[in-house]
Amino acid sequence: MATHKILVIDDSRVIRNMVRDMLPKGNFEVLEAKDGVEGVNTIHQQRPNLIMLDFLLPRMSGWEVFQEIQAKPELRAPLVLMSGRKEEVTEKIPEPFEYFEFIEKPFEQKELVEAIKSAMQKFRKWPQPTPAAAAPAAAGSADVVALTQKVEKMQAELDLMKKQMAQLLNFIKQKLR
Repeated sequence: MATHKILVIDDSRVIRNMVRDMLPKGNFEVLEAKDGVEGVNTIHQQRPNLIMLDFLLPRMSGWEVFQEIQAKPELRAPLVLMSGRKEEVTEKIPEPFEYFEFIEKPFEQKELVEAIKSAMQKFRKWPQPTPAAAAPAAAGSADVVALTQKVEKMQAELDLMKKQMAQLLNFIKQKLR
């Protein structure tokens, strides 16, 4: 049974097969998606260990898939962006590519393997969610309850002070008459 999953999202069957054939033989399963929507669904369902993403895709572009991955840290994996038109990629995502690798089509096996290695290294630099954001909801709700209690206590003290101030004002008005 394969322990690693590599997802190739490309609308060209030729490219998907080429990538599959170029990958070194190993203990992994190659998953395929022919468009961005299918790719995102596969990412959600399969949680691949590496994503090979074409930038120009039908139904949902590679740019939109990239944004989805960016927005949801739990979907992130080492990423190799593929395109025959680097200028379209750099128009949306300026270089240097900090958290993923880019490979220009067509490419050779050696270039693909180097891009994958680089993507793995860059992935380690990708900021992970902060512990506060990843904390369970129960811890967050306990904090809310504690803060609510403090606010209620402060409100009661404020009401008492208002009442005392009104009494003091009445006393001063009576003395001035």
